[in-house]
Formats: sequence, C-alpha cells, structure tokens
Amino acid sequence: MQNRLLQLVETAHVKADIPRILVGDTVVVHQRLLDGQKERVQTFEGDVIARSGAGIKEVIVVRRLVQGEGVERIFPLHSPRIAKIDVKKAGKVRRAKLYYIRERVGKATKIKNDTKRQAQLDAAAKAAAAEAAKAAADASRAAREAAGTAGGESKRSQK
Repeated sequence: MQNRLLQLVETAHVKADIPRILVGDTVVVHQRLLDGQKERVQTFEGDVIARSGAGIKEVIVVRRLVQGEGVERIFPLHSPRIAKIDVKKAGKVRRAKLYYIRERVGKATKIKNDTKRQAQLDAAAKAAAAEAAKAAADASRAAREAAGTAGGESKRSQK
C-alpha cells in the first residue's frame, strides 16, 4: 500500500522534458540559484561519468576541469532547481561508470565521439531551433497585428 502511494507522489513530480543522457556524454546543466533576493541560472558543463537511481531519485555525476583541478557535481535529474539540461556531445564508452577518469590526465581523459547519436542530437537541435524561430515569428506577427489594429482605432477616433 505504501509503495503505491509513494509511486503516485513521485510520478507527479517526474519531469518529462529530460533529454536522453548516457554516460560519456558532454552536458550543460542549467541550475537555478538564489542570489540574495534574485534567482539566476548558472551553467555547469562537463562529462557524465556516472548515472544511478531510478524514477525521481535518478542522479548524474558530471565532471569537468577547472584550472587543472577536477570538479565533480551530483545533479538530481528531476529536481526543480534544474532549469534544463543540454546534451552537447554524444560520447561512446564501454563502461557504466567512468570513475577511472579521475586518475587520468591530458589526452587519456578523452572520450570518443558517437557519430550516430551525435547526428541525431544535431538534427533534434536544428528542428528545435526552427520551431523556436517559427514561434518567435508568429508572436511578432501577432504583436504587429495587435499594434496595427490598436493604432487604426485610435486614428479613427481622432477624426
């Protein structure tokens, strides 16, 4: 009984717009932060070295180099603090966890590209950009029409 109740609560909070993220991918995580009274978005770009959990408890570990020092952060995928996640580059790896990269430096930390998945990512990004441009054009057209009719009414009322 309790398990079903937990599942109902969890499924209500699971995000549907999370892209397909695999270990080895290079991602940009946009995280919402409270900066005093203001809320801002900070990005963290790096390689996904681990993914664990399921459902609402699913997390990814992202690693990047900052001034020659490795920095890892754990991001819960379904957290309301995560604004969005972009997959920049698809990686091709043969392991589920890439913890061995911690001990490596230089070219040894490189991850091979998965050209097939990268082509899919590029096509999806191009389609999303085209859809966003179309939506922006529709919005500007609607704004022009609204301004045109409002301007036309005011000219008539002046005569």
